[in-house]
Amino acid sequence: MALRTSAFPNWFVAAIHAIGWVLIVPCFWFLDRFIASWKSTTLEKSLPLEVFFSLILFFILFLIACPFAFIGFLLWAPLQACRRPFSYHRETKIPEKESNFKLTEKTSFGFATANLCLLPDSVARFNNLGHTQRRATAIGQRIAHGVHRPQIRIIVESPSSCGTLSPSVSILSEGSSPCPEATSKQIAPAGGTYGSTDNHNTVTKPANVEAVIPNSDMDDQLIDSPTTPLNSNQNSNQQDRPRALLSRGHSSDDNIIWEMSSLFPTNLDVICLEEVFDKRAAQKLITALKPVFGHILYDVGVYACQPPCKCSTFKFFNSGLFVASRFPVLQAQFHFFPNSRGEDALAAKGLLATKNERQKDVVGFFNCTHLHAPEVIRCIQLDMVTKWIADFQAANTVPDEDVVFDVLCGDFNFDNCSPDTLEQNHSLFEMYIDPCRAGPGKEKPWVSTLLEQPTLYEEDVNSPDSLQTLGDEKLRKQYISPPVPAAGQPLVYPENGQPWIGRRIDYILEIEEVHFITHLAGLIDHIPVS
Repeated sequence: MALRTSAFPNWFVAAIHAIGWVLIVPCFWFLDRFIASWKSTTLEKSLPLEVFFSLILFFILFLIACPFAFIGFLLWAPLQACRRPFSYHRETKIPEKESNFKLTEKTSFGFATANLCLLPDSVARFNNLGHTQRRATAIGQRIAHGVHRPQIRIIVESPSSCGTLSPSVSILSEGSSPCPEATSKQIAPAGGTYGSTDNHNTVTKPANVEAVIPNSDMDDQLIDSPTTPLNSNQNSNQQDRPRALLSRGHSSDDNIIWEMSSLFPTNLDVICLEEVFDKRAAQKLITALKPVFGHILYDVGVYACQPPCKCSTFKFFNSGLFVASRFPVLQAQFHFFPNSRGEDALAAKGLLATKNERQKDVVGFFNCTHLHAPEVIRCIQLDMVTKWIADFQAANTVPDEDVVFDVLCGDFNFDNCSPDTLEQNHSLFEMYIDPCRAGPGKEKPWVSTLLEQPTLYEEDVNSPDSLQTLGDEKLRKQYISPPVPAAGQPLVYPENGQPWIGRRIDYILEIEEVHFITHLAGLIDHIPVS
C-alpha cells in the first residue's frame, strides 16, 4: 500500500500549519528581496540608485510584516513535532511505465541525481545563481522534456558487429566511437533513412543503432529566457541531424559504459534532486515533472527545534532532497544528521531511504543523501548512512519479493581526487560500487561534476552543447573545480601521464552505465549524473 500524501495526521492540523506559514511567507520574502537587492550575479548589472531604493522599500516592508510573521511562527513551530518529515504527491492519472513489464535477466532501470541550488534567491546568489523561481520552472521543463521526448530509430548499415547503443545515445563523435566502422558511414538527413526499414534485406548484416532525436531545439532559448515553456511540437521540422554526443567510452578493466549527453536519458525511473530548499520552487518542479514521474517525495526534512525543546539545533530549512519516481513509493524514512556544523546546521540535511514497487513482489530500494560540507564530520555521517540504510532494508524486506535495485546517490560534498581525504577509504564503497573511481583517491579519466561558479555564464559552458567542451582537458582546468590541497602542503596533481579530472562530488553508486548530462547548463553549478 502506497504512502498517504499529507505530512500531517489530519486536515485540521494541516490547516493550522498552512495558516501559520501564510503569515510567515511575506516577511520571509521581503527579507529575501532585501538581501538579493545588493547581491547580484555575474550575469546581472544593477544601477546604484535602483539598489538604494530597493533596499529601503524591502526593509520597510520587512518591518511591517514582522508582527504577522511572529504570530505565524507561534502557530507553525509547535506543529513540526507532529509533522512527518516529507510530503508525498501521487499522480493518479499517469499511466504506469511499460504496463506489460516482465522481469528478466536483461531488465534495467535508470536513475539520476542533480544539485539544483534552489535556495532562497538571496542565498543562491552567493553561488552566482539568481532567479530561483524561474530556474525551477526551466529545470523542471528541461528534465521532463528530456525524459519524455520521442525517439526515432536510425538504422545504419555496416558490416561491423557493434550492436545497439544505449537508448540515450545520439550519433557519437568520430574520435571516441567504440566502433570506427560505424561512424565512418554517412548518415542521411531527415527525409532520408531516418526510421526507414526498407533496406534491411541487404547482403551485409546491418547494425541497428538506436539514436535519440529531440523534437525541439529549446536549449538556447531557455538559457536566455528560463520561463519559456517547452513545446514538444515546436521546431519539429529542424530535425536535420541528431544532437551529437561529445564522447562515449568503455572502461578497460570492467563493464562500465560512460558518456556525456546533452539530454536526460529517456529511460529514467527515479531521479533525486538536492538543494530544493525553496517551497515554491518545489511546487514548480512538481508541476513540470508529475506528467512523467507520478510519485514525488518533496519538502523532505524537519523544521524548528530538533529534537523538540532543544533550541540550539533550530532548523530553518529542510534537507533539500526531492525524489521523483515512476513507481509507487511503498515505504519511506528520513533521518537528519545530528552532528551539524556551521551554516549547514541551519538545514536538516540527512538520508532519505525509499522502497519503490515496480509491480507486485518486484521492488527496489532507492537511497539519497546530501552530506555536510565540513570535512571533520562527514566520515561519521557516512557511518550513519550505512547504518540507516541497513536498518531500513531489514525492516522493510518481505520474503518472496524480488529486489531489483539498491542504489545510493546524492551530493556527498567530497571528491575522490583531493589528497588526504578520509572519506575516500570509507567502508561505504565496499557496500556500494562507485563505477567512476579506480580506487581510494584515484578517479577514472571521466568528467567531473562541480563547476567553477564565477565562470558559469561564459560562452564555453553556458549551454547544453557548449558545456560538452569539458571533454577537452584544457577547458576542464578552466571550468571545473580543482582538487582541494591538504592543509599546509602544495598540491601535486595529476600524477605523471594521467589526465586532469577535477572534483566529482555527485555520486550514483551501484550502477553499470554512467551519463554526465549537460542539459541544465546555465541553470545550476553542478553537472547532473545518471
